[in-house]
Amino acid sequence: MEGEEVSLSEITGPFRQVLLISAGASHSVALLSGNVVCSWGRGEDGQLGHGDAEDRLSPTQLSALDGLEIVSVTCGADHTTAYSLSHAEVYSWGWGDFGRLGHGNSSDVFTPQPVKALHGLRIKQIACGDSHCLAVTMEGGVQSWGRNQNGQLGLGTTEDSLVPQKIQAFQGIAIKMVAAGAEHSAAVAEDGTLYGWGWGQYGNLGLGDRNDRLVPEEVSSLDGEKMVMVACGWRHTISVSVNGQLYTYGWSKYGQLGHGDFEDHLAPHKLEALSDSFISQISGGWRHTMALTCDGKLYGWGWNKFGQVGVADNVDHCSPMQVKFPLEQKVVQVSCGWRHSLAITERQNVFSWGRGTNGQLGHGELMDWNIPKIIESLSMDGSSGQQIEPSKVNPSSGKSYVSPTERYAVVPDETRQTANSVGGNGGDVSVPENDVKRMRI
Repeated sequence: MEGEEVSLSEITGPFRQVLLISAGASHSVALLSGNVVCSWGRGEDGQLGHGDAEDRLSPTQLSALDGLEIVSVTCGADHTTAYSLSHAEVYSWGWGDFGRLGHGNSSDVFTPQPVKALHGLRIKQIACGDSHCLAVTMEGGVQSWGRNQNGQLGLGTTEDSLVPQKIQAFQGIAIKMVAAGAEHSAAVAEDGTLYGWGWGQYGNLGLGDRNDRLVPEEVSSLDGEKMVMVACGWRHTISVSVNGQLYTYGWSKYGQLGHGDFEDHLAPHKLEALSDSFISQISGGWRHTMALTCDGKLYGWGWNKFGQVGVADNVDHCSPMQVKFPLEQKVVQVSCGWRHSLAITERQNVFSWGRGTNGQLGHGELMDWNIPKIIESLSMDGSSGQQIEPSKVNPSSGKSYVSPTERYAVVPDETRQTANSVGGNGGDVSVPENDVKRMRI
């Protein structure tokens, strides 16, 4: 009946395998077989897509995307995107400030809506940062939209863009993949060339200095080494060469570069600790980093206050530490959020660890975990069979609007530093004074 609480509905028939995971600032999204999308965690800005502003402590089916044949999902900090190849449509929802949703305005959106400017494009990959997005087309072109105060859109200006625009600097260059950080961006071309642009205060563009770039610039310090993938943390960047070697650069106050110290690097620096491994996947968190090897071993390092590195402690690590899984399961996919991490294993199990204060770990509780814990409802080895909560949207009772005074807070440890602060890996300097971010510690 209308208004009644809907109980958990057990999925009947074949097990729905989790194909893709993505972690945001305080929320998580998963794509399951059968084109089913689930989301959980913080929902204050509509980033879960369930039509309200409520948190979800367990994976909840995003019914608004049912039947749209979604093939990819990507979390930004407080917004989310999804792509349907058959419909040639990108959908976005969540916090809308600075135009990061691409809908032509700055309004928050609580259910998935198509990005009209991208309609009909065949999209290869979408990357979402804190306040901006990038999309690579099958032809190798790049579209960008959202916040642009430091040129992270690559359009040659510092004006925000409320709708996707093509990055003209890549005309004639086929881009393979892109990555988006807080205020910077990176890309790898099909020929292995690495690019950086946007905010460069910590050397996170890899260009040898601390200057911003308003258009993509080639990273020339790699001595001919070709790259195959790139990822951005909040203020650091990770790339992998064709030989499976890992390079990191940028901010390292919390050891997130993994070089055994806390020194910034202004150009890509090879991670010697993993030089004997072939890296198959990388992910950058707010201040931590994860790398997956081709033989299924997962390593993490960096900021670990909430256990987001996953190595059974809450101490920051400046060198790679192996993350252990039950039964020594091999990992096939990883995603870093701001303070939590997600992984899929070859046994078709999904694990999460780190900060859990908004339910972003999907365990039905608000506890932090500093070791991987299985998400029962998404895992083959779940104890009670696969149970996924359906969306329970009741517009008359749902929280459809949250006032700015409730939603805005200054990021902890991100206040302006005093004059005697040390540049580089010292204080968090050069954050735009009006760049107030909402956080939940």
